[in-house]
Amino acid sequence: MLKRLIKIVLIVVVALTVIAQFIRPDLSNPPIVAQQTLEASTAVPAEVGSILQRSCNDCHTNATTYPWYSRITPVSWWLKDHIDHGREELNFSVWNTYETKRKVRKLEELCEQVETREMPLLSYTWAHRDAPLSDEEIRTLCDWSKAEQNRLEPSSE
Repeated sequence: MLKRLIKIVLIVVVALTVIAQFIRPDLSNPPIVAQQTLEASTAVPAEVGSILQRSCNDCHTNATTYPWYSRITPVSWWLKDHIDHGREELNFSVWNTYETKRKVRKLEELCEQVETREMPLLSYTWAHRDAPLSDEEIRTLCDWSKAEQNRLEPSSE
């Protein structure tokens, strides 16, 4: 009896997993308007741009590169949720839609999050082995972030 129950449960789980593959989230990227991007109003040094591209942009821009495993349910839903949340918190593709005060706050948070190694997320670095930041890269991001904060609000020193 127990073997039969296990077999039924296993069949149901497999069937639901197969059916779930047909229920996928929309993984298309929102359009990017060049005038709204970080680069449109901010001098982003090549070194900073490289770090952002490698470790931040998949979740914090509208230019996400979805990996092969993003096509597998339930991973697709989990990734979609993380990316939506990341864009909600900070989106370099719509940077120029932020008010100056919000830009300054986001730059402060950027430095805090990388210094405490909360970003990039550990779950992201598992799959993206080049994403973890070195101490030097963290200093580079924080130095740029602080300089940009001072440019935006000179009195915020």
